[in-house]
Amino acid sequence: MANKELLAKGIKYLTGALPLMFIGPTVIYNAFMNQHTDWHYLVLAIGIISCLASMYLMFVGLKIIMKGIFND
Repeated sequence: MANKELLAKGIKYLTGALPLMFIGPTVIYNAFMNQHTDWHYLVLAIGIISCLASMYLMFVGLKIIMKGIFND
């Protein structure tokens, strides 16, 4: 039987990663479209950080879900 508390915790991590998966590339695209401004590098850094945070949250969420399914 799967551990429902771990599954719920993993799904919370995945729901946190979902908006970042869309926000990150959008911000990066916006940074490249506005290279003539002084804020280009700051916006690009924010986009890259949000993409990395999304990947991290997905990894941790899937790891927790696997732990909950296989009772590891």
